[in-house]
Amino acid sequence: MHFQQRQWNLIRLRKERNLTQYDMKNLLNISKDAYGMKERGNAQFTMDEMFILSKYFDLPLEQIFLPRNFGVTEIKEVAK
Repeated sequence: MHFQQRQWNLIRLRKERNLTQYDMKNLLNISKDAYGMKERGNAQFTMDEMFILSKYFDLPLEQIFLPRNFGVTEIKEVAK
C-alpha cells in the first residue's frame, strides 16, 4: 500500500499557531477524521481546501503543501 507524504509544513504551521486538528476541520468544514487523513497524507486536500489554508496562513501554496511525490523522485535518483 502506498501512502502519500505527510504535510509537514502544514503540521508545523498549525502547531506554531497553537491550532488543533479540530480547529482546522472547522475552517475547512470537514470531519476531524478527514482532516487527519489529509494531514497524514492518506488523503489529498482539494484545491479549494488548499486555497482556503493558503489564505488563512497568508502564505503561497508551495510554502504550505509538499508535492504528492515529494521524496519519491529524490529516492529514485539516489538509487540510480
